[in-house]
Amino acid sequence: MKEAWKEYFEIMQGVVQKAYDTQGPKIMEAARLLADCTKNGGLINLFGSGHSSLVTEDVFWRAACMANTHAIFESAVAGINEITKTSKLEKIEGIGQIIVQYNRVEKPDVMICVSNSGNNAATIDVALECKERGVPVIAFTNPTYADKLATHHSSGKKLKDIADVVIDNCSLYGDAAVKLDGLITKVGATSTIPVVFMLQALLVQTCQLLLEDGITPEVWYNGHLEYEFPEVKDHNKKLVDKYYWKVRNL
Repeated sequence: MKEAWKEYFEIMQGVVQKAYDTQGPKIMEAARLLADCTKNGGLINLFGSGHSSLVTEDVFWRAACMANTHAIFESAVAGINEITKTSKLEKIEGIGQIIVQYNRVEKPDVMICVSNSGNNAATIDVALECKERGVPVIAFTNPTYADKLATHHSSGKKLKDIADVVIDNCSLYGDAAVKLDGLITKVGATSTIPVVFMLQALLVQTCQLLLEDGITPEVWYNGHLEYEFPEVKDHNKKLVDKYYWKVRNL
């Protein structure tokens, strides 16, 4: 019998490969939006409720990532504590608008929304409010999964119906990978890993487009290198000083 961990590896390699094979045009389209946003002095805002917030954290204040990213951590819906409460709050309409308003998201910003189902009210409202403000929305979601779910939002819309660019996370139905004998439910979540890959790839592509446009992207150095190289400390400090009053979570 094959060890289950190997089966999980193989399944997830297939998911990531599918994303690589199918989502390139969408990544390029999204990268152009982010490059234009950056050239015009905008912020790359990211929002996800529940476990989707994990992905946004991965590129914020992170070595080798762009300094104008802003992960919006809203504790009421982020799922980092009191999770049985936050899983209910993310389904309440109106919270998303407040989040966008409080974080002063406006043109020329871009908003990246992460939601596997694309069906929670908080994320849908964030996307709708951004669209009202003329802020482009990029979605990492699973359209196939979303199509099988009844919408929870009064608008009748899901995230895939609102975003300007929809990037399919290519994860499996039910967000579960491995079937084990003796267990009814599958185990091993599938939606986070491909989005972590694609989001990093999206920012890398954005940096390439900026360089092609003659603009040097602002990228954080690893903080530990500050102890080895004074110029690294100076570089990061200048970026903090630049974005401290623009990025609420910095």
